[in-house]
Amino acid sequence: MAYELRQPPPGSRPLLERRKELRALDEALTDLRDRVDGVPQAPRGGLLAFTGPAGMGKTALLTEARARAQAHGFTVLSGRGGEKEQELAFHVVRQLVQPALAAMDETRLRAFLGSWHDIVAAALGLVAAPGGHMPDPTGVRDGLDWVMTRLAVQQAPLVLLLDDLHWADAESLSWLAAFAPRAVDLSLLMVVAYRPDELPLEGAAFSSPAADLGNRPFTLAPLSAAAVARIIRDEVGEDAEEEFCEECYEVTSGTPFAAVELAIRLGERSLRGTSEDLPAMRDLAAAVQGPGLIERLQGYGTSTVRFAYAAAVLGQSISPELAARIAAIGSTAAAEAADRLRAARILADGDGPGDTLEFVHPLIATTIYRSIRPSLREGLHNSAAEAVRAAGLGPAAAARHLLDVPCEGNTEAVACLREAARAYLRSGAPEAARRMLNRALQEPPLPEQRAALLHELACATFLIKPTATVTHLREALTEPDIEPELRASMVYRLTQALAHTDRMAEAATVAADEAQRAAHPRIRLRMQADHFVWSAFRTDERDSAARSRSLARLADRITGRGLEERYILGLRAWDAMMCGEPRDTALAYAEEALRGGLSWTHENRGFEVPVSVALVFMYCDRPRRAEELFARGMAECASKGWRGSHLALGQTLSAYIRYRRGCLAEAENLVREGLGIADRVEGAVPAQWFAVGILIQTLLARGRVVAARRLADRYRYGDVIPNAVIYPDPRTVFAELLLAEGRAEEAASLLSDVGEWLEGREWRNPAWCPWQLGLARALARSAPDRAVHHARDAVKRARDFGAASAIGQALHTQAEVTGGEAALELHAQAVDHLQRSPAAYELARALVGHGSALARDGRLHDAADRLYQGLEGAVHCGAEGLAARARRELSAAGLRPLPLRYAQTDTLTAQERKAAEGTARGEPAATVARELRLTEQGVRQLLSSVYRKIGTDAPGLAEALRTFPRPRP
Repeated sequence: MAYELRQPPPGSRPLLERRKELRALDEALTDLRDRVDGVPQAPRGGLLAFTGPAGMGKTALLTEARARAQAHGFTVLSGRGGEKEQELAFHVVRQLVQPALAAMDETRLRAFLGSWHDIVAAALGLVAAPGGHMPDPTGVRDGLDWVMTRLAVQQAPLVLLLDDLHWADAESLSWLAAFAPRAVDLSLLMVVAYRPDELPLEGAAFSSPAADLGNRPFTLAPLSAAAVARIIRDEVGEDAEEEFCEECYEVTSGTPFAAVELAIRLGERSLRGTSEDLPAMRDLAAAVQGPGLIERLQGYGTSTVRFAYAAAVLGQSISPELAARIAAIGSTAAAEAADRLRAARILADGDGPGDTLEFVHPLIATTIYRSIRPSLREGLHNSAAEAVRAAGLGPAAAARHLLDVPCEGNTEAVACLREAARAYLRSGAPEAARRMLNRALQEPPLPEQRAALLHELACATFLIKPTATVTHLREALTEPDIEPELRASMVYRLTQALAHTDRMAEAATVAADEAQRAAHPRIRLRMQADHFVWSAFRTDERDSAARSRSLARLADRITGRGLEERYILGLRAWDAMMCGEPRDTALAYAEEALRGGLSWTHENRGFEVPVSVALVFMYCDRPRRAEELFARGMAECASKGWRGSHLALGQTLSAYIRYRRGCLAEAENLVREGLGIADRVEGAVPAQWFAVGILIQTLLARGRVVAARRLADRYRYGDVIPNAVIYPDPRTVFAELLLAEGRAEEAASLLSDVGEWLEGREWRNPAWCPWQLGLARALARSAPDRAVHHARDAVKRARDFGAASAIGQALHTQAEVTGGEAALELHAQAVDHLQRSPAAYELARALVGHGSALARDGRLHDAADRLYQGLEGAVHCGAEGLAARARRELSAAGLRPLPLRYAQTDTLTAQERKAAEGTARGEPAATVARELRLTEQGVRQLLSSVYRKIGTDAPGLAEALRTFPRPRP
């Protein structure tokens, strides 16, 4: 339903003493044009805000803005808040957007909205029965951004007029406030009006906009005595006496609305503005608003009063038929009442579809509504709920009236409120859904409905206040005779909420207890999987080894036929990787888990296990496979509008995969995007922990130690240890920062604590947490023997796991802390392993390290080759600090850096493809070398490039090649 702004009184009235505001309006409209006086200019949007108490003429200014914008030929969309419509989520957004979309048929509409259709359609009120999935608020806001941006481009220049913004629903207001800064980059002008003392926190951006959005809000001042006199004389004639006009100013306090309404009534009474007219003038002024208005209304008779009451209950865009039904009067009486109220300037014809009415001013509506006796007002709202529902206006429109009706145990009211809540959840408005369900709970529902209702309320509060979710679900689980599937869903949501509030131990205990209680084998297996999930991700688990053994036994007994079994297999893959079992074991379980599919958006499953399975491939040197799984999973989340913490974590971990592949610049961009999403999404603290750690690690790899420290200080990283397992491990990352700052002793102490924790859990995979490598570097000077011991042990563990990147990284550290002649062979081994991995940055580090050692040993020719290769790799990775070190080593050895020999690209050359295909077929290096007329060393170098470009290691080469694009002829 579309709305326009309230219209001013009949006749053209100049806006007195608003020259400054009108000049700003004209300038803003001129900035929207792409050509001024024939001279091209870049259109510039912005924000223009008018503020002031009620009746100060804000609506008149917006009406003038409409007229001037239309005179320019601009597209104008408008909306306004309503005192009675604040409970209707996205009410103002729908007013703005629906008129622009109304002319489109379903085909055009779907083409216009594209992939955003299913995410924003419910919020825009475009579908009567939306699909089953429920987008999160961030996804809906992103979709609305896209819709409005597209409208601004297609219908430019575009002017948005927003009146009574202080009464806008919270969902619309928060989106508008977030979108406003974009106006400056579009050919879009937002003109808003609000009462400053009533503007909610969600609209704070409008009271102090960014400097680049334009002027600060214009606070409208009362009219002067001279302006009020001008208004009065325009109605009653120029002969109105000065004393009379001054008294009019006193009784209206210079309020434009009061002055105009008084002038109209003086004209209707044919008063001339003399001293004899003063008593009548005071009576007329008193009847404009307040008690005088109600006294005047009472004089029109019972039917008219009841019709006015019903109109006040309905709020905006009043249907005369609905008002008549609520007032319990006939159609003839209703028509007569509407005529009287029009004549009395209480109601006016509306601009919505059909023969609608609206109040001449919100002050009149508020005065009438507040004059209704509480018991009568409740009865009218109850009648309104029934009438609105019967008229087919939807459960949300009916439910907002039920919020003002006493609780009576009405089952129909409970059903309506629950239906409205479901509609709000599908619109991405969980707070509105929470209000509906809270009210339904108070009604109260039938005893057998209480558990399900508490479950719905818990789900609605999860994204807003997970602690409340815990409370609701604990209460729900005490209800008798809960259907098993519903109970399982409740328990899962409870464990998820506990984990979300950093209560991992409680989450694991709840799942374990329910697994023991469950009678159905499938539900019991599901609860066991949840227990394993939350146990694996809690930092204080006491007997991880026992859980690992139990998980391994269970995984060996199942086949992966059902979703519950696939989750167990996925958890087994993750646990095998963490414990440092052979990577082939972890990969086999991961592949088995994926065979039947693992959805990232299963309503009662979460995405912890699918994400973990994908990361198993990353740690096992198959990052390309991990990226493919992440791309599919994130696309699945995006298609359902899950763009909050899901997208933040997905984006962040995608950055981690790029980091481990050595694409540092791309990793930094991705993780900054993920952190930005996490920062603006309520309750996304875990995603922040992941993002900050990965960004610090990326910055250190790029040589930006100061930036990493600033980031750590900003988020208090290192000061707080979460109860959930985060990767990369926060303490290990912080120790890396301390090492980069030269604080080796502090780093050693911290890493020793990490080692003690991980040893207690038997998590011994240096590919997941290389704490021993950091500790070896920290102890290299103060305790060299201990440093070598830790490095050797890390190498052994890496070999046990079997990933080339982990082995190479550990060997590189062992070489660095060993030194001397013995280190040269270790350096060579490190390079050899890393050349067979997809880890480009670690390879560059190893090459520079090997070259430096060779230079110190006087083998300058060999050193130059390694250093040149390392420099090239560092530059391509975006590791500025490592590149600078390589240049210093070259310079110290008397060598000059050469230009880069090739441009970095992810596309395989024809030679690389042939070498890769031959190797994938099992041909020995000598055979491939003969076919390509290269040395075996040349083939190894080609394959090293292949592994980095494709994102796999040698064992995964054949599978990766099947999906990797072929080179263009």
